[in-house]
Amino acid sequence: MKIAFFFSSIFSLYRSAYSGLPKEAWMLSVVEFVNRSGTMVFFYMTLYLTQTFAYTPTQAGQVISAYGIGALAGSYAGGKLTDVMGAYNVQKFSLAITGLTFFLLGQLRSYWLITAAMFFLGVCSEALQPANATAMSQVCPPELRTKGFALNRLAINLGVTIGPVVGGYLALVDYGLLFWIDGLTCLLAAGVFMLFFKTARPAQDFHAGSPVNTPAQSVWRDVYFLKILAFVFFLGVIFVQLFNTFPLFFRTVYGLKENRIGLLIAVNTVMIVLFEMLLMDALKKRPVGKVIALGALLLGGGFALMPLGRTFLFGCFTVAVWTMGEMLALPSLTALIANHSDDAVRGKYMGLFSFAFALSMVVGPLLGAKIYDSLGPSILWFGCGVAGIILWWGFPSLEKVKAKSAIR
Repeated sequence: MKIAFFFSSIFSLYRSAYSGLPKEAWMLSVVEFVNRSGTMVFFYMTLYLTQTFAYTPTQAGQVISAYGIGALAGSYAGGKLTDVMGAYNVQKFSLAITGLTFFLLGQLRSYWLITAAMFFLGVCSEALQPANATAMSQVCPPELRTKGFALNRLAINLGVTIGPVVGGYLALVDYGLLFWIDGLTCLLAAGVFMLFFKTARPAQDFHAGSPVNTPAQSVWRDVYFLKILAFVFFLGVIFVQLFNTFPLFFRTVYGLKENRIGLLIAVNTVMIVLFEMLLMDALKKRPVGKVIALGALLLGGGFALMPLGRTFLFGCFTVAVWTMGEMLALPSLTALIANHSDDAVRGKYMGLFSFAFALSMVVGPLLGAKIYDSLGPSILWFGCGVAGIILWWGFPSLEKVKAKSAIR
């Protein structure tokens, strides 16, 4: 009886965490799951470049940063195009072109061509993010947006649970297979998207009682939002080490092969799939600034723990720590910005939010690889811990900025 009661209680928690979301939110998440289930190229790009073409870590970081530069353009353009073309049209084009670009990237051998293709890939693939976030904001009322974004991240990470693990084994056979699988899943996601969303859905009006002619807020005069973007950038610089120096560190220092690194990454995605929705549901009444701040602290702290061990199990422990930080910080940040912005310019807000992360994709790999090469990996990871402490202090201070803005 006690066992039955335990499982019944667990089931009730999950049912409560997942209840209330519209079917469009579920379908947006299904598309993300299909798309991300093939995510493998990016996780192994540094190893691919250093082992197949004998690039230095700095050169590999430059290639990854080219993606980040493209992501800057894609994020900003994706946000603006979302307000013009609609969130659904932008997503369709982004998924289809990204899939074709992966096919091309796997055939290239020149450093400059690979770098150019990574730039173009960044433009196409990152245009998806503000469009997807805007679409989720349109189909979910404000009180359900954190849950909607958490569901979307759950779908993404469920897909990413599959991608890197499968990719790790495929890389032992032939790195070229990773590009084909990644491209095919993008095209499959585009097909699923177009099948369900045959026509672009109009934005739902969750503010029917508000004045119709109220002018939209100016993004560039929103001091509170601009300061959030600065903190998002620094948080992103920590997080993007996962795609650059993280696999290199576990390959060269811990001595783990690609398939074991894939399993490490799976710890992250499995935790998100199992616990993020429950966590967001449990913390829905907590001050969002403090939730994000704790997340930033744990994210930096998890990376700072990595030099202190050398075993696979200890590596799993460090992943668990920074994953907890990721679960606290990222969906809360997205919901915070979605609820802060006006309906008419939400695409721009989400575009600049993605832009800040994309900027970290430019700076993060270059900075991380440079520190890794010149000062050593331990300095890099301890530096991530210090940055996490600074952000832990910084995010709650933004509420004072918001309060001052409201008074004015």
